[in-house]
Amino acid sequence: MKKALRELAAAINRAEPSASFAFRLWDGEEIVYGFNPKTTMSFRSQTAAGKLLGRGFMGFGEAYVSGDLEVEGDLQELLRLGFAIDFDGKVTLREKIRLLPFYLKTIATPGRSMKNIARHYDLTPEFYSLFLDESLTYSCGYFNSENDSLELAQRQKYDLIARKLMLGPEDTLVDIGCGYGGMLLHAAVQYGAGGVGITLSKNQYKHVRRKLEETGLGRRIEVKRLDYRKLSGRFDKLVSIGMFEHVGKRFIPAFMRQTAGILKKGGTGLLHTIAKEVESPTDPWTMRYIFPGGYIPGLPDTLREMGRAGLSVLDVEPLRLHYGRTLDCWIHNFEKNIGRIGEMFGESFVRMWRLYLNCSSAGFKYGTTRIYQILFSNGLNNDLPATRLYMCPPKAP
Repeated sequence: MKKALRELAAAINRAEPSASFAFRLWDGEEIVYGFNPKTTMSFRSQTAAGKLLGRGFMGFGEAYVSGDLEVEGDLQELLRLGFAIDFDGKVTLREKIRLLPFYLKTIATPGRSMKNIARHYDLTPEFYSLFLDESLTYSCGYFNSENDSLELAQRQKYDLIARKLMLGPEDTLVDIGCGYGGMLLHAAVQYGAGGVGITLSKNQYKHVRRKLEETGLGRRIEVKRLDYRKLSGRFDKLVSIGMFEHVGKRFIPAFMRQTAGILKKGGTGLLHTIAKEVESPTDPWTMRYIFPGGYIPGLPDTLREMGRAGLSVLDVEPLRLHYGRTLDCWIHNFEKNIGRIGEMFGESFVRMWRLYLNCSSAGFKYGTTRIYQILFSNGLNNDLPATRLYMCPPKAP
C-alpha cells in the first residue's frame, strides 16, 4: 500500500513539478515533494489509504467525511493536484455496480424528483442564509469587477438575464426551478414583469409565498410547487437557473419539448446550467451524498436536443470563472458560520459540505466543469437584435 501511495505522489509530481505537497502515513512516515508543503493529506489509518487507492474520489470523500483522512493546509490545492492527474476520471466497473441500486432509486422520474430535491434543498432556509447572499440565490453570480460583493454579483446576474431576454412590463415570465424567488422578484420589481415560478422544494415554495405576501407582488407573480412536466400555459419569456442539472440524462428531450410547449412562438428563453464540453460520468460521491439523481449534461448534447425540440440557439456565454469566485464567497461565509452549522447538523455534515463546496470551486477552476448561459428562441425570431450590444450593462453617467 505504501508503494502505491508513493507511485501516486510521484504521478502528481510528474504532472505538476512545481507543486509542494505531502502525504503523511498512518505510522508517521511522510512522502514529501517540494519545500514547505502547501497541502498535506494525512491518513489516520491504512483503511483510509485503501479507500483512496481502491475507490478514487468516492473513497477519498468517505474517508474525509468520517475523519479517517485529514487535509492540512489548502484543501483546494490538493483537489487541484487530483484534477491534474485525472485521479477520478474513470469510475471502475466495481464502483458502478456498487452504486447501481442507489442510481436506480434516484432516477429523476416524476415520482422521485421531489424526494431527490428534498434531500438537498430542504435543509432549511436558515442554513442557506449562513453562506448565501440576502436573496438566498444558490447559483452562479456575475462579477463585473474584482471589487463586486456576492450580493451585487447576484443582482448583476439577474440583470444580465433580463437584458438577454429583453424583459419588460408586458412580458409574462416562467421560471423553471425558481429557488427562493430571486429572479422572479427581481424581474417584477426592476422590470415590471409578471409570471410564474415553480419549485419542488417545500421550503423554497413557502419562502417565496411569504415574500410575495410581504412585498405585495402576489397579484403579478405566482409560485407553484410543481414538476416541470406538469406545468401548463403559454409564456412570453422563460428562464431556468441551476435546475437543468437535476433533469437527468434520459429526460433531457422531454425537458426541451416541454420548454417549447410552454414558450410562445418567437418567445425567448435562457437556460443557465452547469455542463461539460465532453460528456463524462457524474462524480459518484457527489451523486451519492450531495445531489441524488443529478446529472451534468454535455453542452453538445444539450444544444442538439434544443434543436430537435424546435428551439433556436441565439447565444452561448461561458461563466466558468464567475462560478469559481461565487463558490469561494460561499466557502468564506460557510467557514465564518461553521460553529452554527455544526450545531445544526453535526461534524460529519460540516466536513461533507466543506468538501462539496471546495471540490465544486476547484472543478470550475481546474477541472472539466463548465457553466453556460444559453439564450434561445422558440423557432426563428428575426426581430431580435443582430449583435450582442443590447446584452451589455448600461454605461455609468
